Amino acid sequence: MLKLIITILQLLLGLGVILIVLFQSGKSAGLSGAIGGVADSFLAKNKAKTMDAKLARATKWIGALFLILTLVLLILG
Repeated sequence: MLKLIITILQLLLGLGVILIVLFQSGKSAGLSGAIGGVADSFLAKNKAKTMDAKLARATKWIGALFLILTLVLLILG
């Protein structure tokens, strides 16, 4: 029963990592940003950086939890 719960949590965390990575902007967002209609104002750039920083931090935490659950499943298996 415990193994099933941990497996479900690991699946949800894996999907969460995938979604968070997809929401992050790429390092070379030059042409894609111009096509997407992103304003090049000072405030828009700062807002994007803070959102990207939050997404990067969330990626690290969720990735770490995913790794820990993987190790726990390895020990239980």
